Amino acid sequence: MPTRATRLAATVLVLLATGCPPPAKSPTVSLRLRGGPDAASVTVDDVPVGSLAVVRARGVALPPGVHHVTVVAPGYLPFDRRVEATQAPVVLDVAMVEIPD
Repeated sequence: MPTRATRLAATVLVLLATGCPPPAKSPTVSLRLRGGPDAASVTVDDVPVGSLAVVRARGVALPPGVHHVTVVAPGYLPFDRRVEATQAPVVLDVAMVEIPD
């Protein structure tokens, strides 16, 4: 009579052999930024995602929900926006204001 471990191993092998599908990927929404200085740094939900030039070129994949986007650059006031990622791509025009002398 097969042991419990043998039955479990056989079940696992059958599942692997039948090609269980991989877990479904979570949906994401594209964040696109326009404007602003190339050297500016972008963070989303307090996580650095790269320079503004890179983010403009590639975008950022966001999970659905509300997110906080910050763009900072030397000589400029920070650009902060709260965005809601639903199904359509999110496009932000980054209008940074220079710090007055």
